Amino acid sequence: MNETQPAATQHVSSKPGVCGGKPCIEGTRIRVYDIHVWHDLQGKTAAEIATEFPQISVADVYAALTYYHDHRESIESQMADDDAFAAALRAQQGETRFSKLRDQLSVRLNGGDPISS
Repeated sequence: MNETQPAATQHVSSKPGVCGGKPCIEGTRIRVYDIHVWHDLQGKTAAEIATEFPQISVADVYAALTYYHDHRESIESQMADDDAFAAALRAQQGETRFSKLRDQLSVRLNGGDPISS
């Protein structure tokens, strides 16, 4: 182990081309936030997580949890931004689907006259 680098950062990295630059367990695409969800919110043990993902160790899980708690505000902010972006996309797709359906109904029911909104 490198004595000049904290253990959590030896196991966790953030790279622009990997998971959108979000912190992940080094050499994987398993995000720190995912480890937090599985452990802290779903109640899985570090050993259970490591068993489900044999490419990581129990030490990786604990390092990810340490990293999460050291950077909680930043990680939570990133995830909230992602959730807001996904919600906006869903809303936009829903509006687009509704508009297409409305247009198709207009053609069938009104001989092509638009249905008023």
